[in-house]
Amino acid sequence: MADYRAVARTTEIPEGGMKPVSLDDKRLLVCHTLGHFYVIDNTCSHDDGTLTDGFLDGTAIECPRHGARFDVTNGKVLCLPAAVPIRSYPVKVEGDQVLAAI
Repeated sequence: MADYRAVARTTEIPEGGMKPVSLDDKRLLVCHTLGHFYVIDNTCSHDDGTLTDGFLDGTAIECPRHGARFDVTNGKVLCLPAAVPIRSYPVKVEGDQVLAAI
């Protein structure tokens, strides 16, 4: 059974917004787009830079350093120079809490 943990409140992240979160030893990024919340690793697989200052366009996030793009719904690579996907986490919303299975 997955261990869901609170990562944000729904009111903290406007539509189209993101929030970096540190949980234990993980750097996570909570994304709110197209009416849903998604949680991904906040590290580009190309050069280990953070995605926090990246550009969120629909379900795609672009790394601000070299332009690699990832799908926030599943972590898949959408554009080079990244070749390795990033991790995405199952999410559920209970009340005003965004919970992720970490």
